[in-house]
Amino acid sequence: GLMTVKGRFERYEGTLDLRAKPAVQLTIDATSLDSGQKKRDQHLRSADFFDVEHHPQVRFESDAAVLEGETLRVRGQLQAAGETIPLEVGATVQEVDGELELEAVAHADHRALGMTWSPFGILRAPSTLMVRGRLVREPTHNGRIDAGESETGYRSDGH
Repeated sequence: GLMTVKGRFERYEGTLDLRAKPAVQLTIDATSLDSGQKKRDQHLRSADFFDVEHHPQVRFESDAAVLEGETLRVRGQLQAAGETIPLEVGATVQEVDGELELEAVAHADHRALGMTWSPFGILRAPSTLMVRGRLVREPTHNGRIDAGESETGYRSDGH
């Protein structure tokens, strides 16, 4: 049968600012992919999948974002391997120690991104994409954080 492969990206950067356009941005260093198996990672970085030589970043940029309580609903564009597809993301956002913890889930058809390689010609779609992170409040341009920014102006860096 088909096997589920889990992996992660070690380097990424993102912002969440509901007053900005776009409200959500995420840039991932595609070369930082780690599935726990070096040979598989090399293949996933190849032109069969992410094509990191020509497209070293995966990006998501929102077209619309709405926060209702602890639920964030985002619609936007995912760019990977030189292709762009629409993506709808559902997330929970909770404040913990002055920072926001975010857990987001989306389903994307990797075939629409040109990722169609399979040893047996069988592909399971869609892929489940999960983002877990902690967003740290970024100071405003004058170095102060306004009280009205409780759900805006956050940044995440992963290195």
